[in-house]
Amino acid sequence: MNKQQWFKQAIIVGISTTIGLSTLMATGAGTAPVAAASVSSSTGQSIVNLGKKYLGVRYQFGASTSTTRYFDCSSFTKYIFAKYGINLPRTSVAQSKVGKAVSKANLRVGDLVFFSSGSRANGKNVTHVAVYAGNGKILHTYGSPGVTVSNLNSGNWKRTYLKARRVL
Repeated sequence: MNKQQWFKQAIIVGISTTIGLSTLMATGAGTAPVAAASVSSSTGQSIVNLGKKYLGVRYQFGASTSTTRYFDCSSFTKYIFAKYGINLPRTSVAQSKVGKAVSKANLRVGDLVFFSSGSRANGKNVTHVAVYAGNGKILHTYGSPGVTVSNLNSGNWKRTYLKARRVL
């Protein structure tokens, strides 16, 4: 093989190797999988962190999902989850049917928690949604405080808790 043929062969092998490695990298083949729990928990924390940027934004029942000037509970969760590629339904009732059920004892940051509270509550129907923020806290919006952090395990929220769903 002369020098020119050897050089051509080396370029072809180099290009083929580059294409092959690029394909492996793009598809993720040959790489170790990332644990689903770590992806979910970091996404959950990111969602909560984003939501906290809206602390104090006022509550308005039936708020549009296209504004951040005010929220209702489900437009808030829909908005902050959408920023991380998770498309939730518009209402708290519909949101309470997505993902998988999770017990209160096994809540993770980013889980949706549901309540039967307020004027439409009867103790069985979902009327409110919040995001579990960790350490017994929920991030949500309602009434006069607007977007706020509350204690899941005391007062109204302990009394009216219904269930939780994991959508991450």
